[in-house]
Amino acid sequence: MTILKDLKILDFSLMLPGVFTTMMFADFGADVIHVESTRRVDLMRIMPPYDENKESYIHQHLNRSKKSIKLNLKTEEAVEIVKKLIQEYDIVVEGFRPGVMERLGLDYESLKKVNPRLIYCSITGYGQTGPYRNRPGHDNNYLSIAGILDYSRPKGKKPVSMGIQIADIAGGTLHAAIGILACALHREKTGEGKYIDISMTDAVFTMNALYGTAYLGSGELPKPEEEILNGGTFYDYYETKDGRYFSVGSLEPHFRKLLCEALDIPELIQSTFNDSTYTQKRFKEAVKDAFLTKTFDEWLEVFNEDFEGCVEPVLTFEEACNHPQIRARNMLVEVPKEDGTTQKQIGTAIKFEGVEPTYRFVGAKVGQHTEEILKSLGYSDEEIETLQKKGVLQ
Repeated sequence: MTILKDLKILDFSLMLPGVFTTMMFADFGADVIHVESTRRVDLMRIMPPYDENKESYIHQHLNRSKKSIKLNLKTEEAVEIVKKLIQEYDIVVEGFRPGVMERLGLDYESLKKVNPRLIYCSITGYGQTGPYRNRPGHDNNYLSIAGILDYSRPKGKKPVSMGIQIADIAGGTLHAAIGILACALHREKTGEGKYIDISMTDAVFTMNALYGTAYLGSGELPKPEEEILNGGTFYDYYETKDGRYFSVGSLEPHFRKLLCEALDIPELIQSTFNDSTYTQKRFKEAVKDAFLTKTFDEWLEVFNEDFEGCVEPVLTFEEACNHPQIRARNMLVEVPKEDGTTQKQIGTAIKFEGVEPTYRFVGAKVGQHTEEILKSLGYSDEEIETLQKKGVLQ
């Protein structure tokens, strides 16, 4: 059973937020066509490492189960092909700067005249309105503007560059997916399509859910390493004797008791309930000193699967892949390749009762399904050859 099999999506995106969004839909059976061009630089295609056919592993993951059509969108013929496609593929995802799709004649207002049921989602850094609407940006820029990084850093030090793309995925991808599904539900009830304007900066700004809300109510500005969850308490990361790290999140009283017992500092159990700055700093120093007495592996024995005090090792990605919880949740999957072999990829995080995701094939070559798609629209071999000669299929 494929839970989203009735959704048909045209994906014009090149960057991570859009292609991750449509991958999530494809994993549950949505029919996705990725509209590509050799005239544009697709970062997801050129990011190393590559397989034996010089195809990017990153692209093959993010574009799995999607068909690829190659179109030069600056030609009238390509625009006409898109307009034919949206008669059926009535959800559009795009990530160009505001105004680009309008100049091509492929904006929401133009396409909804062809199909009023159209759901059209634009994912940009700053949104379709405001003084920054045309400003370029990247993940760290959006997090900066949203006021997150200033209080998410060590005191007196610069913000830390993340290894994952928070604004792109938690901001762009997930909000876009929710918006599209909300519109699909609305369309099911009313027959009406909608335009969705996703700003990654807006999305990560809402993630100031705790300290941002506290500031707006009290006027107290969150500061680096002074709040409960940003290093101002013992809720933090601690180095082991051999230079590895553990995360400690034992905030609740019963978890703190277990932590103190495990670290062999039971005399500090009661003092942890004292909210004075001095006591909290003293307790944090005691936790820090305790972790330095054993190696990573020795602490793994202490904080084993039976320990329930909210302490976990900071794993390498290789170690994470082999973690029993990750394995038990089927987060590593084998996706078919053209040659009959499979490629190991990260699986979907959404679990439905009685529904399994469908990983049909790894990301396709540029334009791999162009002829197949055009023939489904009624184009003859001769017409396709003419389009090729005119540079439409580039």
